[in-house]
Amino acid sequence: MKKAGPRVLTINGGSSSIKFSLFEANGSLRRIYEGAIERIGQRDSTLHVKGLRTEDNFSRGMKISDYAGAVSVLIYWIQRQHDSETISAIGHRIVHGGPKYSQAQKITAEMVAELHSLSPFDPQHLPGEIKLIEAFHNQFPTLLQVACFDTAFHHNLPRVAQIMPIPRRYEAKGVRRYGFHGLSFAFLMEELARLVGPEVAGGRVILAHLGNGASLAAVHKGVPVDTSMGFTPNSGLVMGTRSGDVDRGLVSYLALTEYMTTKQFAEIINFQSGLLGISETSSDMQVLLDSEKQDVRAAEAVSSFCYQIKKFIGSFAAALGGLDQLVFAGGIGEHASAVRARICSGLDFLGIEVDQKRNAEHAPLISSEVSRVKVRVVHTDEEIMIARTVTGFLDAT
Repeated sequence: MKKAGPRVLTINGGSSSIKFSLFEANGSLRRIYEGAIERIGQRDSTLHVKGLRTEDNFSRGMKISDYAGAVSVLIYWIQRQHDSETISAIGHRIVHGGPKYSQAQKITAEMVAELHSLSPFDPQHLPGEIKLIEAFHNQFPTLLQVACFDTAFHHNLPRVAQIMPIPRRYEAKGVRRYGFHGLSFAFLMEELARLVGPEVAGGRVILAHLGNGASLAAVHKGVPVDTSMGFTPNSGLVMGTRSGDVDRGLVSYLALTEYMTTKQFAEIINFQSGLLGISETSSDMQVLLDSEKQDVRAAEAVSSFCYQIKKFIGSFAAALGGLDQLVFAGGIGEHASAVRARICSGLDFLGIEVDQKRNAEHAPLISSEVSRVKVRVVHTDEEIMIARTVTGFLDAT
C-alpha cells in the first residue's frame, strides 16, 4: 500500500473570499480537497467544499460577518476533517510583495511586520492575507508557512516598464509598476512549455488572465516584458467591480464636487465600478452576455471589457515586436467563447484568426489552420503553483 505523503494546504485570500486546497505530495501532487468561503460580509455567505469522494462535497450557507469569522470557519472545518494533524506546510498567495519580495519565502515574524508596513500598497488584500497568516500561526505555531507573491513573476520587468512618471523621489518609497496575477502567469508559462515545448513557449507570448480580476502579460524568451496592472491590482483592464485605468483627475474632481474622501473613492473604483459600474446590474460576465440584447447597459459593459483587452493586445504585440502565442485563462477567458471571439475579431492584421467551431467548443487550440498566431485556452491553477513552491521548501528541509 502506497504510503501517504506530506500534505500541503494552500490559501488564496481575496477581498471577499477565501479559496483553499489540500494536496498530498507523494512524488506528484494530488488534490484531496478544494473549496471556498465566498461573499464574506454578505447575507448569503457560503462554504463550498469538493473532495475525492462524493460524500465529501457540499455547499453550506452561513452567516459570516467579517474576515475574522471566515478564518475561524475555515480552521474549524480543517480540524473537523482531522487533516490538521497531517498538514506539513501552508502556502499563502500574497498579492503584493512590494519592492523587496521577488520570490517565495518562509514566513517569519519579521516578514509579517514588513507586510503590515506594505498594507498601504494594497489595502484591499494585504490586511486580510496577514490575518490568515497570523490566525494559522496562532492555531498551528510550529507549522511551516510560505508566502507566494503574486508580484514576483513581474519583479524584474524592464526598467522602462517599471517607471511611473511621477517625481523620482517616490520611487525610493517603492512606488513603481509591479504587475499581478503572477502565480497564474507562471503556471501558464509552465503549461505552455509542456504543451508546445520550451523553444516555442520562449517565443513572443501574450497571456490573458480574465476573471473577476483581469490582466494581461507580455512575455518573450520566458521573461516578462510588460503587464497591464501597475502599482495596484486596480489598474489596467476593466474588471468585474474594479475600474481599471481611469483619469487620476477624477480624484480631485470628486473631492471638489462631492466632497469625496480617498476612502470613498477607493470604495467606488474597487467595488462599484468595472462591469458592475457600467451595467448597473451585475459584475458577472455570463449574466451580462445573457441580457445584453435587452439591456444596452449590459451590452456596453461587455463591449468596454473586450475593447480594452483588444487595445492591450495590440500595444503588447508592439512591445514584443510581433506575436506568436495568445493564451486565454481565468473564469471568463476559459469559459466565455463570445468574449474571446470579440476580443480577437479584427486582429487578423496581427496574424490572429479564430476558428468559430473550435472556439465554441472551448478547444485547447482555438485558432484556425491559417492563423499565424496560435490562440489557446488553458485552464490556470494558482493553487497548484503554490503547492509546488511549498513542496520545494519541504524538500529542502
